[in-house]
Amino acid sequence: RFSLSGCRRSSKSIMAERVPTGFCPPSAAFFGHMGAALALGLANVGSAYGTAKAGVALAHLGIQQPARVMRGLVPVVMAGILGIYGLIVAVIIVSGITKEYSAYKGFLHLGAGLAAGMASMAAGYAIGMVGDSCCFAYAKTDKVFVAMILMLIFSEALGLYGLIVALLMNSTAAKGESMPRLSRLVSPSLSSTV
Repeated sequence: RFSLSGCRRSSKSIMAERVPTGFCPPSAAFFGHMGAALALGLANVGSAYGTAKAGVALAHLGIQQPARVMRGLVPVVMAGILGIYGLIVAVIIVSGITKEYSAYKGFLHLGAGLAAGMASMAAGYAIGMVGDSCCFAYAKTDKVFVAMILMLIFSEALGLYGLIVALLMNSTAAKGESMPRLSRLVSPSLSSTV
């Protein structure tokens, strides 16, 4: 019996144990690994941009108001957390890639990696811009600090949304849910052979 959660192996091939067919093409693992690479790479691009942009403003804050540097460090720390989101998703995706890895799981893991990576990259951009302008404003007045923290929290939430969606997509791939029945995918004449 054919199971969509696993892979059907070709019995005609000499290398039947190593050559997947059906819903487990060799490219499935490529898409899963691309999801992991994109999650980590894009999240780190966002983290690096946010850290660099806010770090330059923090250096100027240290020149103008050295006593406020520790409080002005918040945007740099928040931007650094975004890289951890990408690392978490990448590790979870790679640990889910097994010998019997279907195209369905590969595409879900690619989508999960893109969701986490792009959301963290957007959050890094937002944190960098907010941290840059608010550190300069914080050097002139300390009344802007609470507003800066609120803007940074909402910017960081963008990356957290991507992490949550990626974790939900990974759990769907692990369960193998929402997969169509084979009888709906193939014509009635072919379904009797499967």
